[in-house]
Amino acid sequence: MKAVMVMFDSLRRDFLEPYGCKWTITPNFTRLAQRCVTFDQSWAGSLPCMPARRELHTGRVNFYHRSWGPVEPYDDSMPQILKQNGIYSHLVSDHQHYWEDGGCTYHNRYSSWECARGQEGDNWKADLSVKYDRKTVFVNKDRMMRENPMAAYFYNIMYSHDQMNRNEMDCEEKTSQAVTFTQGLEFIDRNHSQDNWFLQIETFDPHEPFYSLPSDKALYPHTFLGDAEMEADWPPYAPVAEDDNTIEHVRYEYAALLTKCDRYLGYVLDAFDKYDLWQDTMLVVNTDHGFLLSEHGWWGKTNMPVYTEIGHTPLFIYDPRHKDMHGVRRQALVQTVDIPVTILRYFNLDVPHDMLGHDLEPVIVSDVKVRDTAVFGYHGSQVHATNGHYLYMHSAEHPEMPVYDYTLMPAHMRALFSPSELAEAELVKPFSFTKGCPLLKIKAENRMGDTTSFGSALYDLEKDPEQRNRLDDEKLIQHFKEEIRKDMDMNDAPSELYERLGL
Repeated sequence: MKAVMVMFDSLRRDFLEPYGCKWTITPNFTRLAQRCVTFDQSWAGSLPCMPARRELHTGRVNFYHRSWGPVEPYDDSMPQILKQNGIYSHLVSDHQHYWEDGGCTYHNRYSSWECARGQEGDNWKADLSVKYDRKTVFVNKDRMMRENPMAAYFYNIMYSHDQMNRNEMDCEEKTSQAVTFTQGLEFIDRNHSQDNWFLQIETFDPHEPFYSLPSDKALYPHTFLGDAEMEADWPPYAPVAEDDNTIEHVRYEYAALLTKCDRYLGYVLDAFDKYDLWQDTMLVVNTDHGFLLSEHGWWGKTNMPVYTEIGHTPLFIYDPRHKDMHGVRRQALVQTVDIPVTILRYFNLDVPHDMLGHDLEPVIVSDVKVRDTAVFGYHGSQVHATNGHYLYMHSAEHPEMPVYDYTLMPAHMRALFSPSELAEAELVKPFSFTKGCPLLKIKAENRMGDTTSFGSALYDLEKDPEQRNRLDDEKLIQHFKEEIRKDMDMNDAPSELYERLGL
């Protein structure tokens, strides 16, 4: 038995043809959907990037206990469990966060791994002639440049490296995504006749910056009226201040990169056809979360509630044990934490007690309900819950209360915790899932943001899919509060979090 997982970052479900989009060019996602099961109610869990990837290893949410960070010493890791049980696990990725302090323990959980360099501000090429000082972004309604909220010294270094990297990726085969998929396809070419392996092909695209070459941009012809020297393909995580022309341009830039993702997905499907991997190889195509492209008046993620454009994710699974499931759609609520459990059970391995996700084979076969409510969020921010019909966004009722990281791996995204952060750390008793390990309890001073200021809100997603009108239904609100509390109980959430959230 074999399995391939193709993972994209910031992939919007509503920009894909199988989910009803009529203007993007994604024929290979349609081709995939015609061959496999498409999940209509797939939702994120812990956001953003590395918290979601920790779920793909551990099969449990982690946003209650800590923010962005490495795999912990006590964590169960799906690819490592495969490795320890004679299933070869291989990672190919250009997701540069794996090679930073806050992701440093993920790749060595696999039997082997390869990385492709150059995405975003990856510290890759060194060209000291590049002096990049991006203090402004895009074009606002008055045709004037506005200050970039990310124009601090650190981000200008990141922008500089991005420009160096773009200079290096001047043709298709040099781009990070192309290198990543080439590496993945080489693994398939070499090992397709072997048994017992898991391959994870993971690209950072279509995450911002939405860098693509002219051939992809040409698929979405339009006239951009902004500064010709501004790429205008790297939106800030900030309220939209740009005019309609710039908004349209950014969306087309995302679409161009998305179509490139579709093309490389097609190469994987070609390999499945060439070697008839459909007979004995599972295929999972997924993402971590979506991205706001001006909806709700925002760019990006993390600084606003997890609207459906961010939290409602695409998911496709082909299971060779059920080859007749072609073009099938499923409505059961599923989440990221279910994927590692499904892969372990596919390989007939026992699932560790601390993994709380569900095996999706019953959903694939007959749309069996595996949960009543999907709960998701960012560390120290709102907690969201949905039953597929309604979406409830719950804000802290006592936001003045501090938030803590519980960890044995004190690393932020690109830096270790500072001595000042660690100076007042406490060693506290284990949680139920830490296998007897006590933890450092560290006040979370360096957080991505708390969206509590938006207030709690309830939406009817069937009548109001764009979430424009808040509902006032106290009975439903209390129901979802109870569902969140039950999820916190199941995950042994920190005691002070109940009080902060008013639960």
